[in-house]
Amino acid sequence: MQRREMIKLGDSALMTTELLAGHAASPADETTPTTTPTTVAEPGGEPWTFIAVNDLHFHDAACAPWFEKTVAAIKASAPDAAFCLLGGDLADEGKWEQLKGAHDAFKGLGIPLYSTPGNHDYVTDTDRTLYDRLLPGHTNQFFTHRNWQFVGLDTTEGTKWGETHIQPPTFEWLQANLPKLDKTRPTVIWTHFPLGADVPHRPLNARVLLELLAPLSIRAAFSGHWHAFTEKPWQQAVFTTDRCCSRFRDNHDGSKEKGWFVCTVHGNNLERRSVAVT
Repeated sequence: MQRREMIKLGDSALMTTELLAGHAASPADETTPTTTPTTVAEPGGEPWTFIAVNDLHFHDAACAPWFEKTVAAIKASAPDAAFCLLGGDLADEGKWEQLKGAHDAFKGLGIPLYSTPGNHDYVTDTDRTLYDRLLPGHTNQFFTHRNWQFVGLDTTEGTKWGETHIQPPTFEWLQANLPKLDKTRPTVIWTHFPLGADVPHRPLNARVLLELLAPLSIRAAFSGHWHAFTEKPWQQAVFTTDRCCSRFRDNHDGSKEKGWFVCTVHGNNLERRSVAVT
C-alpha cells in the first residue's frame, strides 16, 4: 500500500492510496432509495466504510466473468462496507442485458446499491426507460447513514457526452428537497458528470447546481464520466472523479488501472483510498 497524499479541510480529511485487491463473493440484496432520512446516529462512534465506483460500461457476455472477479475484489477490499454508490454508465449502450448484467454483478456485494444514471444508460437521446425500469428511483435521491447525508443527482442530458447541461428536473427535485436536508450534517454528493472546476466534460451549468448545494455541509463529491483520477477543492470538500471500472472501456488519461474508492468515515472525517485491480 502506498500513501499518495493527505488533504485536511477543516475537520474533514481525505486520503488517496493505491493497492491491489484480492477476491471473494457473496449473495445480493435489492435496495430502493428513499427521500426521507432513515438511519441516524450521534457523531463519532466506530468507523464505517462505503464504496464508490463509476463507469462500468457493461458491454457483452464477456464482461460477466470480469465483473464477477472484480466485484469479489471490491468486496475483499471493504468486507464491512455499508453500501455502494454507483456513479453512472452501468451499461455501454443502455441495453437491458447490459444494465441487468452490471446490476446483477454488483448485487454480489450483498449490500445496498445506490445508483445515478450516466449518458451511456440511455438507449437513444431521450430514452432511459430501461434504466428507470430496472432501477426505479435511482436518479435524484437522498438517504442518510449514521450521521452522514448522501445526495445522488442526475447530471445527464440524454446521450450527450460533452458541452452538456444538467436538466430542469434535477433542479426542480433539488429545490423541492433542500428543505428536507439537514444543513449541519456532513454530506456526500455523487453524480455521473464531474462537478469539479476545470475537469473535462463538466456540465456547462454545474456552477448553478453548486450554488443551490452551497448551504449544505458538503465534505466530498464522487463523479465519473471523465475516466481519470482528478480532485478539486470546493469549500470544505474535495470533488473527485475516478478511473473507470470497466473491462470494455479504457481511461481517458491513459492510465491502465481500473478501480474504485473505499471510503472510511469516523465522526465528521472521511478518508478515501483508491483501489485498483489490473
